[in-house]
Amino acid sequence: MRIPEKIKQSGPFVSLEFFPPKTQEDWPEFLEIATRLKVMNPLFASVTYGAGGSTQNNTLKICDQLIGQCGYAVMPHLTGVAADENKVDGFLRELGSMGIDNVLALRGDRPGDFSGTDEELFATFPYASDLVQHVKRNYPNLSIGVAGFPEAHSESPSIAADFDVMATKVECGADFIITQLYFDNRVYFDYVERLEKRGIIVPVIPGVLPIRNLASLRFILELCNAKVPGQLINALMKANDEGGNKAVYQAGVEYARKQVRELLEGGAPGVHLYTLNKAGMCLQVMDGLY
Repeated sequence: MRIPEKIKQSGPFVSLEFFPPKTQEDWPEFLEIATRLKVMNPLFASVTYGAGGSTQNNTLKICDQLIGQCGYAVMPHLTGVAADENKVDGFLRELGSMGIDNVLALRGDRPGDFSGTDEELFATFPYASDLVQHVKRNYPNLSIGVAGFPEAHSESPSIAADFDVMATKVECGADFIITQLYFDNRVYFDYVERLEKRGIIVPVIPGVLPIRNLASLRFILELCNAKVPGQLINALMKANDEGGNKAVYQAGVEYARKQVRELLEGGAPGVHLYTLNKAGMCLQVMDGLY
């Protein structure tokens, strides 16, 4: 079932993001984790797609395992980076043969080992909207999700320009939005309000990433444009001083629970958890919240 229809038929929900394990030897452990998280009755699970399509085959194989062994509704990611129409069409035809109704269309990031130009890398699909348009035109039965950036994409020249980009994605056929992670819920609600003022009324699912330790916080800051409130930084540093990694972990759980609770109480349709392929923290964060 297409995700917008699933949202309409559900109350507050949780969805999950997984990434394909690097080797097939890691698959049994991954599937055990996914099975543990099934107790949360997630509305769907997204599966990432490596830079330049480097894990395309694993993405499809993991989707097949999540469907067959775990009973998940799945939404694979698809990026336009270093892709041509034949490569993208082959992937999308495979989704149809697997009975998958949803895809997350992304421009994609530059691979770290790529030495060419952006013109070469994004020759066929320069922007996510180009990929969205291609999918909508050629595979109209697929529901298309796109990424939203409540604090603006790091490459955007301004916040206003970022809203223009989102408007184009929706005009080209995007059916729903999943946000980049962030840590201040006011950012999400302001983002939704500003989208509505632009006439963009598709579902906007907030992305939440619980902080496990200070090392993961550093990774987050290197990964994306998310701003970390001083209140959260102070809580994590205090926890680290008083109890080390274990206390930081618990502070991360408590903050994420507060964030999820406020989002659902404030009218968000659900939350999308970035699991990092870990079960325990996700279960603690969502316990009893919906």
